[in-house]
Amino acid sequence: MAQASYPEDLLYHSEHDWARIEDDGAHAVLGITWYAQDSLGEVVFFDPPEVGLTVKKDEPYTEVESVKAVSDVIAPLSGEVVEVNSALGENPAMINEDPYGEGWLVKISLADPAEREQLLDAAAYRASLSG
Repeated sequence: MAQASYPEDLLYHSEHDWARIEDDGAHAVLGITWYAQDSLGEVVFFDPPEVGLTVKKDEPYTEVESVKAVSDVIAPLSGEVVEVNSALGENPAMINEDPYGEGWLVKISLADPAEREQLLDAAAYRASLSG
């Protein structure tokens, strides 16, 4: 499993999801945080959403299954899924091994780029974990 980390270049949702803003703010790559994957334990299945699905901020858009539980994944931002990480179908453990790199879940085109102002930076997210 990956070491505990919360990269400074990401934005964080209080439900333990992250967003990496790309393409001058037009798109975001989404995934779950180190804390989320650590709490879940070994991820054994990722149920990818369909390309074209509209996701809404603060609502579940997919599930990950671990040896402990099935957990909803909450969208940190709203938009349309334009790409899914198909490699996770064969190797869902990448979510544990590299949650911010090879373990990304989906890429979306942002419906409302201003929503990112409601997300936490790395310091605020780390503080929320200890509170």
